[in-house]
Amino acid sequence: MKLLPVDQHYVLNTLLKLLRVPSPSGYTDRIVHFVCDELERLNIPFELTRRGAIRANLTGRDKTHDRALVAHLDTLGAMVKALKPNGRLAIVPIGHWNARFAEGARVTLFTTGMRPYRGTILPLKASGHTFGPEVDQQPSGWDHVELRIDEHSYSLPDLLRLGVHVGDFIAIDPTPEFGDNGYLNSRHLDDKAGVAVMLGAAKSVLDARITLPVGCHLLFTISEEVGSGASAILHQDVAEMVTIDNGTTAPGQNSSEFGVTICMADMTGPFDYHLTQRLIQLCQEFHIRHQRDVFRYYRSDSAAAVEAGNDLRTALVTFGLDASHGYERVHWDALDSLVKLLAIYMQSPPLYERDRDDLGPRPGFPTQPAA
Repeated sequence: MKLLPVDQHYVLNTLLKLLRVPSPSGYTDRIVHFVCDELERLNIPFELTRRGAIRANLTGRDKTHDRALVAHLDTLGAMVKALKPNGRLAIVPIGHWNARFAEGARVTLFTTGMRPYRGTILPLKASGHTFGPEVDQQPSGWDHVELRIDEHSYSLPDLLRLGVHVGDFIAIDPTPEFGDNGYLNSRHLDDKAGVAVMLGAAKSVLDARITLPVGCHLLFTISEEVGSGASAILHQDVAEMVTIDNGTTAPGQNSSEFGVTICMADMTGPFDYHLTQRLIQLCQEFHIRHQRDVFRYYRSDSAAAVEAGNDLRTALVTFGLDASHGYERVHWDALDSLVKLLAIYMQSPPLYERDRDDLGPRPGFPTQPAA
């Protein structure tokens, strides 16, 4: 195993392209086509599931025990709940996020069979000159915002004329800004940064012409934000799976915008002890900056895979994300560290049953009561 160079230009350029493709859960065809094109460019074979998720494959020497990396293509978004008499739209969220982060967002409304429309999500009382202090006093919530589209739309008949319907998808503008000092600001870094990292790690391995010890599947899911994620994408030969997603940097958390954050447990319980310890050991051996954390209000593709009945080890490695599911920010250092760890992990030997004793002490339990 060796530490491989990271193509920073490739990772950041790929991330920027991913961010520019709208992909709220349920409206992911365009982002799937984009990633398929990128896999073809990298000469990585892949297949699509019936629902449109992507299974790609890097071959290895051992065909018995494959492993997988997984990241999700879908993002948070919104959907039209009702057409209002004032020509505006009541909306509901896609995924779990707070309406206070939607206020003021520029969006694209995708209508069935018609052209997309641009618009803005606004609180119901949006004019300071009209409502004065009432703007600050109004409640925050999805029942207290509406979508104003940039068309001649001032009545219900106007909306019908434009072809707007209940159930139309709304994509939130990412507004990316990548600073020269390494800070990356954008909505939807969860989990398009994870997708760019996974592609970057695969490119590092391919550029180095390394033959992997076991096959590694690159899995791109399309419904993680609504809970089902990796439940139906796994190959049956996958013995261990590492999920790449965001880590929550906030008061009371140990995550960081720098280095790799390894999640020990989330709201669904602990991750696999042996696989998690293997990742920690790789960070230690190759001097990859890292920290550990536990997430309280969090689930990922790993949970979806296990809850669907898949018999495999799972772990979660993350890039520390400030203001997750809001106005998100990460530093390049975290993405760089993740690419390095994933490339090393793909080169590492498989975690067979016989390797358990090499992963650390096993707790002893006396078979006889103590004297």
